[in-house]
Amino acid sequence: MEKPDVESIDGLSPAISIDQKTTSKNPRSTVGTVTEIYDYIRLLYARIGVPYCPNCHIKIEKQSIDQIIDNIMLLPEGTKIQVLAPVVRGRKGEFTKQLQGYQKDGFVRVRIDGEIYELGEDDIKIDRKKKHEVELIVDRLVIKKDIVSRLTESVETALKHAENMVLIDIIGQKPVLYSCNYACPQCGFSFQELTPRMFSFNNPFGACPECTGIGYLMKIDEDLIIPDKSKTLYDGVKAFGSSTMKKGDTMAKMYFESIGKHYGIEIKNKKIKDLPRWFLEKILYGTGDEEIDFEYLSYAGIRKFKAPFEGVIPTLNRRHSETKSQGMREFYEMYMSNSPCHACNGARLKPEILSIKIGTKNINELTDMSINKIKDYLENLKLNKTQAVISELILKEINLRLQFLMDVGLEYLTLSRNAGSLSGGEAQRIRLATQIGSGLTGVLYILDEPSIGLHQRDNDKLLATLKKLRDLGNTLLVVEHDEDTMYAADQIIDIGPGAGVHGGQVMAQRNSGRNKKCRTIYYWAIFKWKKTNSST
Repeated sequence: MEKPDVESIDGLSPAISIDQKTTSKNPRSTVGTVTEIYDYIRLLYARIGVPYCPNCHIKIEKQSIDQIIDNIMLLPEGTKIQVLAPVVRGRKGEFTKQLQGYQKDGFVRVRIDGEIYELGEDDIKIDRKKKHEVELIVDRLVIKKDIVSRLTESVETALKHAENMVLIDIIGQKPVLYSCNYACPQCGFSFQELTPRMFSFNNPFGACPECTGIGYLMKIDEDLIIPDKSKTLYDGVKAFGSSTMKKGDTMAKMYFESIGKHYGIEIKNKKIKDLPRWFLEKILYGTGDEEIDFEYLSYAGIRKFKAPFEGVIPTLNRRHSETKSQGMREFYEMYMSNSPCHACNGARLKPEILSIKIGTKNINELTDMSINKIKDYLENLKLNKTQAVISELILKEINLRLQFLMDVGLEYLTLSRNAGSLSGGEAQRIRLATQIGSGLTGVLYILDEPSIGLHQRDNDKLLATLKKLRDLGNTLLVVEHDEDTMYAADQIIDIGPGAGVHGGQVMAQRNSGRNKKCRTIYYWAIFKWKKTNSST
């Protein structure tokens, strides 16, 4: 908006507008993240969450050094291993001082992002703007019966420098991370120390690697690229070039005719719905390793080559991921639909993170519950003495914020619900509850019809919330036509006489609007205006 044409304004508090607009359309925003309740829940799971093995489904306890050594010695004799100390895991920086310190401690080699360097000899340059993995090479061993003493010493050294973690790099196999913190006694699956970022779907440490924490995948939809199956392949397949084919030759036409010739299917005048399903799948999803003899006419004459056919859908998916043009990306997305991620089933987090529970529920199961049920569940948690002491303040803050949402009539929402799917009234009341939770004072809040979309029986809840904001030491200016809200106000101001450019005048003002006199003043102002402006 343009700056108002005024010389000075005195006595105006810092203002926050809570208007009727939906919250962020970002697919990563949920009710939990917008209200910041999810941050406290992540902290709760990091502090008192109980890890269970995702493979064996048994409770994971901390591993001792003896158990780690026993597991390593179970490897076949003659297996070559490296004992590594993971000193940096997914952090940005140059780590120059740390590397110099490790050299003074007697370490000779270090592995940075998979590359091995000699400390003190190689010129090690690390991009401080990127996240890195730095592992000290403590020892190199071959599994034999007489290496137990040396292996134990090496593992202890690694645990000392890497916060109770040691990485065993088995040559030719997947490395195994052991921890004195959490590890499965049966299959050896290890957890690193639980941290809040592990429970965040906006952080690579916790996000599902398939959908990157969004919970769904965008894929080319067969029904969108073939909207009309009564047409032929030449003019029925969208986004692949065939929808614009005329009588002349095109690459798409060449592909379809060559595949039809290879499998003995006549496609020229045949409707898509009359084609065999197995043949249509070859067109849509490719021929795999089976090679096709392709032939097409170009300006240089007839060209021939032999190759497998990638398929219409895989080709479009590849083009979408490879293109750098925003216009082309939006074009391909016209033929895509959202489907739940097959790896996390929409939970957004890694499987091992979902195996950490409080009580009987993991963090996704908890946030999938309605707000009133979450509050009941947390209030009835059975915790031991240590867990109760650790979680007391966290649970208090969570329950307080959940109660604020219930006070504005949003107890039916789930914390996992996408913020973009909220109505304007819901989004406004969520922001209102968030402001109460922030505990600001001396602020001027401007609310635009907060009762919109609210059932009349919940008006008292909303009014109690507004009064709570006022009692914290704030001023509330509410634009409203609801009768109950006007009665509850400390002061009522009627603006008119008309709307927009025809208004802007104070028609009436009365203190102590919490009585029936307020109603008389309000309607008197309107009546007087109508009487003197009968032509309007």
